[in-house]
Amino acid sequence: MISPKAPYNEAERLAELHSYNLLDTLPEVDYDNITALIASICDVPISLVTLLDKDRNFLKSHFGLDIQESPRDISFCGHAILNDNDLFIVEDARKDERFYDNPIIEEYGTVFYAGAPLRNENGYALGTLCIYDVKPRALSEKQKNSLKLLAKQVVNLFELHRKNARLLELQAEQKRRNERLHSFAHVVSHDLKSPLANITSLTRLLREENATTLSETSLQYLEYMEESSLTLKEYINGILRFYRNDSLSESQKEDVSYSEFFDAISEMLILKDSEFCYPTNGIFRNINKAALTQIVLNLVDNGLKYNPKELCTVTAVVSENDSYYTFQITDNGRGIEPEKQEEIFQLFKTAGIKDRRGKEGTGIGLATVKSLVTKLGGDIHLDSEMSVGSTFTFTIKK
Repeated sequence: MISPKAPYNEAERLAELHSYNLLDTLPEVDYDNITALIASICDVPISLVTLLDKDRNFLKSHFGLDIQESPRDISFCGHAILNDNDLFIVEDARKDERFYDNPIIEEYGTVFYAGAPLRNENGYALGTLCIYDVKPRALSEKQKNSLKLLAKQVVNLFELHRKNARLLELQAEQKRRNERLHSFAHVVSHDLKSPLANITSLTRLLREENATTLSETSLQYLEYMEESSLTLKEYINGILRFYRNDSLSESQKEDVSYSEFFDAISEMLILKDSEFCYPTNGIFRNINKAALTQIVLNLVDNGLKYNPKELCTVTAVVSENDSYYTFQITDNGRGIEPEKQEEIFQLFKTAGIKDRRGKEGTGIGLATVKSLVTKLGGDIHLDSEMSVGSTFTFTIKK
């Protein structure tokens, strides 16, 4: 018997093998299906998917054997991966000086071997898809082609396994980053609210107590400071609402009538010189009322607040099918430029429009709406015409 030598690039090959994280993993049906199939095609009692580690031959799948690994120095597969061809075949191991006294022959009586090296896209032979028989034989061309084709399918499974593992790692890392960002935003926002409230209160107090002693310019500066503090407060509150989306989207579902739902939103709005029209006949079944209220309130409030018309109107329309509720929130405002319509749903992106008090938005509200709609299994898009108005259409999965 001659033990197989290590390939010239063994260190790199082992590093490539270990990158798949397949060694010592449990059996998987996809690999077992392949070994069962090739055993049937070639009419042999044993077929394996092997991975050649430093000192052992790990059997990722084993048809006809009940072992998990074997020593590499007596393996047929160790010779197979040294072969540059697509197949390594030993028709009668008893007549081959490399194998004639191999313990595998003595223990299992296997004298025929055919192995297809499992080469990845970088050219490294990670192991083999191989078959054994207890009698000398030859393979037909159809059987040889089947063995080679199924070996490529095994490599595809290896690649899929590695890609899925990397995707899970990326998802886990993204989740950790989001949790850290969520925690940071929450802590910073809360830590800022108290001193910011003090600045707002002290600025207002200073302006009121010195209304007769300070110049108009100084009083105007104090008014600017107060307005800036209030804007920053809205910004911070918006961040907190955005990062509370997860808990909001997990709220308990319930039934609520159209009139109860929209009446509650109407009561939250400032409707001076404004109209909010909505349907009153119907019932929402099994909806997340808290999240849906946040979505509709934000869209209606924007339609009124950023509307320069003398009479601001917002109209809500609801329709449904077997799978979704569809909402259309339409205003008669100034409209949004086409080039800005896609980006307004991104966090901190605004359309550059000022509200009726001359303040520009924070770019958080519509990002919050988009996030909530997505979490509720729906989608949202905007149709807008300058000087005519805008319609936000969104769906909520039932």
